[in-house]
Amino acid sequence: MSSPASVKNHPLHPMLVALPIGLWTFAFVCDVATVMGRGDPWSTVGTYAIAGGIIGALLAAVPGFIDYLSIDEKEMKKTATTHLLLALGAVAVFALNFWMRQRLPQTSLVPLSLSAVGLLILGGVGWLGGEMVYVKGMAVQAVEELAKESARKEKQPARMKRAG
Repeated sequence: MSSPASVKNHPLHPMLVALPIGLWTFAFVCDVATVMGRGDPWSTVGTYAIAGGIIGALLAAVPGFIDYLSIDEKEMKKTATTHLLLALGAVAVFALNFWMRQRLPQTSLVPLSLSAVGLLILGGVGWLGGEMVYVKGMAVQAVEELAKESARKEKQPARMKRAG
């Protein structure tokens, strides 16, 4: 089964999830730097990284939800539902983190703690995403199907190019 939310057979959801994963991981690094006394710039950059991660996660959710709606198999749907709910939970934790940063002193450990919890949840989200793709084959074109498609293309006569 291929992904309905794809461009030239390349699913969009896995491409887009890199943005929130990277930004939220960087926000955690910024929080560690802030706690270690590196000061205001790291706290500010961490806040922007969280905001960008939230936006990126919401963008990634659109093709992810389109893929979700296409799942018919019961066990896959159960895994996908858990993946979806955990992903929403991670977004909620980082949204709370963003909100708390506006209200707490820079020396608070709450942002670091929320970033750590959010990343742990995100790890579970990634595990389930990997389970669906690499173990159960969601949105993966079978090797046999690719071989047949390649053989069909090889049998087609080559188009002549015009000289000039």
